[in-house]
Amino acid sequence: MKVLVIGGGAREHALCRSLSLDPDVTALHCAPGNAGIAEVAELHPVDALDGAAVARLATGLEAELVVVGPEAPLVAGVADAVRAAGIPCFGPSEEAALLEGSKAFAKDVMAAAGVPTARSYVCTTHEEIDEALDAFGAPYVVKDDGLAAGKGVVVTDDVEQARAHARSCDRVVIEEYLDGPEVSLFAITDGTTVLPLTPAQDFKRALDDDQGPNTGGMGAYSPLPWADPKLVDEVMASVLQPTVDELRRRGTPFQGLLYAGLAITSRGVRVIEFNARFGDPETQVVLARLRTPLARVLLHAANGTLDSEPPLTWHDDAAVTVVVASHNYPGTPRTGDPIEGLDEVAAKDAPHAYVLHAGTRRDGDAVVSAGGRVLSVTATGKDLAEARERAYAAVGRIRLDGSHHRTDIARKAAGE
Repeated sequence: MKVLVIGGGAREHALCRSLSLDPDVTALHCAPGNAGIAEVAELHPVDALDGAAVARLATGLEAELVVVGPEAPLVAGVADAVRAAGIPCFGPSEEAALLEGSKAFAKDVMAAAGVPTARSYVCTTHEEIDEALDAFGAPYVVKDDGLAAGKGVVVTDDVEQARAHARSCDRVVIEEYLDGPEVSLFAITDGTTVLPLTPAQDFKRALDDDQGPNTGGMGAYSPLPWADPKLVDEVMASVLQPTVDELRRRGTPFQGLLYAGLAITSRGVRVIEFNARFGDPETQVVLARLRTPLARVLLHAANGTLDSEPPLTWHDDAAVTVVVASHNYPGTPRTGDPIEGLDEVAAKDAPHAYVLHAGTRRDGDAVVSAGGRVLSVTATGKDLAEARERAYAAVGRIRLDGSHHRTDIARKAAGE
């Protein structure tokens, strides 16, 4: 099978790594890719937001499956253009991707499907914002209605900070604060059948102990030893299947990866948000534990034949991912700094730990930073403690001037 992956982050590197190990994959391409993905896939320049250009590339490569990784191309309708060219595509249509592209739309779908979520107001004026903030009180949860690269959410006790963020958005969702730990659960779906993956937990704040500003994610781990063993079945019944059924009822079936961000509250499971694609950095730990070859499952989802696929199987190992970010992230990052130590990780830590590139590029013989979240290190072990130890040992070999990373990923879950 010839596969083309669209995107160039750590999520796409994790996807390409898994696909490169799949015996069904005979040729693997990625556009535009990054310095790390180039080691496992042939790279091609493309504007990932240009559906026609992506479709032309896929046609020219005679791709038998296209996997659209990032949210922006999905919301821009790239998957529609690929399907219109007659090529199977893993990724929802433009209309279905609104589940991530508009939080107000997602709330409407959840209300119609009876999916448990936080009470909320959709606001477009200063008066509506003030009324909503007064109605809920602190902690204030303010979400930009549109795509914001994982950084459009402010959770704060400071009403002025909440108000300022809300007023900076064209349309904003203000909702009640949900207590309890957060869980990420992915599901692969063809618009009817839903196959859940294994749960993971990520860390959104920039600094240890969940301090600092919100980011796109600074680390993740799986499995969750503290979670109820019935959690996946519960979320399938109350969240994932009803959402997929509602979107199909509306005539906009969701084919691709449905990501549910959940809060395990004192009142039960509640949906915080939906994403329309694999989440970063949870993808890194989830795919590290996946035993089932990936390409066939994605193709069945793209073709509407997922009901022929048996339940996914998983390795018993635990996985931990730690993100290394550039100077000043999540503010404007400094780029162009050389990254050293990558060869040391490959020589000393493989196969139990490996680097997945995100914001990197080649500069001659060197690999340099090219974004905010520069790379992530994923490690596996017999339990979370061993996976965590291996991940941080590998992180310690990487040298990037001004970089930072959290030191507490999976610490509590590992019992440390």
